[in-house]
Amino acid sequence: MLNIEIRRPTLDDTTELNHFFRIVITDTFLKEGIGHMLEDIENEITSKEKYLHTDFESNGEKRYFLIASNGDQIIGSIEIGPASELINHCTNHALQELLEVGTVFVHPDFQRKGIGSMLLNAMYFTLRNRGIEEFCLDSGYTASQKIWKKKFGEPQYLLKNYWGEENDHMIWRVKLNDLL
Repeated sequence: MLNIEIRRPTLDDTTELNHFFRIVITDTFLKEGIGHMLEDIENEITSKEKYLHTDFESNGEKRYFLIASNGDQIIGSIEIGPASELINHCTNHALQELLEVGTVFVHPDFQRKGIGSMLLNAMYFTLRNRGIEEFCLDSGYTASQKIWKKKFGEPQYLLKNYWGEENDHMIWRVKLNDLL
């Protein structure tokens, strides 16, 4: 039986979180059929490690993480921060004032158990408490895009073949009031 706790990470979680990022990102790339893109995998892992470092350095002001744990094991993460350069570029800076919800990861052994939804709900509460009424989110992963379409509907920005033939990039602008 799962005993899920959603909480802020501590510095003591850094090593395990970095390992968690490696597991989830590598697994995602393999499932997407792009596991051979080793440099992109490393770049993605490094960016998540930097985001976590920024959270700790700024005490959650510049980046803000929540993690899900089952006992002593970290099994999920979510983060908010400034809209990415990719989002800004692809939307002609239309979303640059919004926070981006990202780093929504669930350990492969715990996927499809509602943990991602738990993390999202906790982040909605955090955003609401900060007086934030909308956010943006993007995805180039086909499996994730299916999940986001179910939760948020069709994306406001659809970049056809952005990552190559049949590999689109999607960007959503989401109002909290539409979710709560």
